[in-house]
Amino acid sequence: MTQSRFQLVGSLLRPSDLRQYKDEIEHRDDISYPFYDDLAGYQELEAEKIKAIVKDQVENGIETVTDGEYGRSMWHLDFVWGLEGIERYIADQGYTFKDHDGSQFETRKDIGIRITAPLSGKNHHFLNIYKQVQEHAGDHASKLTVWGPAHAFTELSVFDGLAEPGQVYETDQALKEGLINAYKEFLTEYKAAGGKIIQFDDCLWELFDESNPDSFFAAGNDDLTDLADQFIAINNEVVDFAHDLGLTVWTHNCRGNYESRHASGGTYEAIAEKFLAEQHYDRFFLEWDDERAGDIKALEALKDKDTEVVLGLLSSKTTDLDDEDRVYQLLEEASQIIPKDRLFLSHQCGFASCDSGNELAIPQQWAKIKQGQDIAARFWS
Repeated sequence: MTQSRFQLVGSLLRPSDLRQYKDEIEHRDDISYPFYDDLAGYQELEAEKIKAIVKDQVENGIETVTDGEYGRSMWHLDFVWGLEGIERYIADQGYTFKDHDGSQFETRKDIGIRITAPLSGKNHHFLNIYKQVQEHAGDHASKLTVWGPAHAFTELSVFDGLAEPGQVYETDQALKEGLINAYKEFLTEYKAAGGKIIQFDDCLWELFDESNPDSFFAAGNDDLTDLADQFIAINNEVVDFAHDLGLTVWTHNCRGNYESRHASGGTYEAIAEKFLAEQHYDRFFLEWDDERAGDIKALEALKDKDTEVVLGLLSSKTTDLDDEDRVYQLLEEASQIIPKDRLFLSHQCGFASCDSGNELAIPQQWAKIKQGQDIAARFWS
């Protein structure tokens, strides 16, 4: 099979009947992941829709397929919900995003996490979903998208404060070691289940840009370098372990994607020296759909590395097709830094990082995918 230069980040818009179950999940904290025992008919419908979306991807020429993230409510939290030792609950407030007019926008609130026992990644439900994808993918490659370990640690430790005396993990170091071990257990079983490609998704890199007005990391920190080094070390320990297992490891970096809204700014130039140059991933999915990402010359940090770059020059957040002249210009600029045979094209993020999805319809989603495929075919022809 000829390698396609257009790639999907991972998530696709959910059909309305599946969203009815997802909407109920969002508002109930008396149910336990993966929620099948609490919602009659949910497991059967989810399996039916996963089979259909894998078929859709194959028929639409997608080379590396996923479950469209149909098997989860949110791009990240479902992974930790599936770890042993985690309890989910509805919090007092959701995450804060930027609304279209620049004001604050609050997301869904079922984002609360408690650690009730030592963490384990064994027998994770994501493996059941992955086996469904494998079953329907035929000779197409498949990948699994998972929350990046450093971002997960930051949320559990820094945001939620789940490491302190009297809790399961009394120190940040103990929590870090427990979480990394859970990731390693999960990856070991993923490999045993036939997994070949794992993609870690991460939204925090640009918060290490000290000039980023949205960076709460910068407040109270004279130097973010030590914090960045800790962050990168967590990711690299897990990535190196995955490589030792024989897995190919990709990452997707994002500035937030919730119902066509974003969470933060920050440029790649500010963080390229560490987050691009020092992380051990085989392929980077990066965002350049608007000016927030800064100059594409940040790719210089990857020039001498044997790694691939997926340029997220297209937008998954809009109904309109993208400006092709802009895309070709940036592809050309990027190819002057990174050889074309190490470059790919994608949208900046998935179409439905959370089950509510971005503000466009399913036919518009596929039209935008077709545009990306056509651009890639012409540029790399």
